Amino acid sequence: KTHLACALGQMATHAGVETRFWRVSELVGELERQWKNNTLEIFKHRFDKVKLVILDEMGYVPFTKEGAELLFQLISDWYETKSIIITSNLEFSQWNKVFIDTRLTAALVDRLIHHAHILSFTGESFRLKNALSRPK
Repeated sequence: KTHLACALGQMATHAGVETRFWRVSELVGELERQWKNNTLEIFKHRFDKVKLVILDEMGYVPFTKEGAELLFQLISDWYETKSIIITSNLEFSQWNKVFIDTRLTAALVDRLIHHAHILSFTGESFRLKNALSRPK
């Protein structure tokens, strides 16, 4: 999933589309830091010219209530103005575990899937398969 997201990001960049990649846990951590330092609005301007945002590994680390709300606000700001690619091992029905608040989760998923192309992957992990095929 990450490999495909990065490939799409690279293609977009080569086509002149301003693109940013973030691991979701790192972005949420940065949002929390900026909020605590009263510099959140300045930080959000870093995305003004960005047209494609890749958010990798949604759901690997649960968020604090504040972190979930900050991410929701940011994605809401981007709604219908930016393209967003999200990678996750979780189905949408499991996102409540990450975002804690069911209403916030429902609103976020609603925005994300409104114009979405959803790709589901099954089968072995590419990394696991690659590691197992290496000579010992």
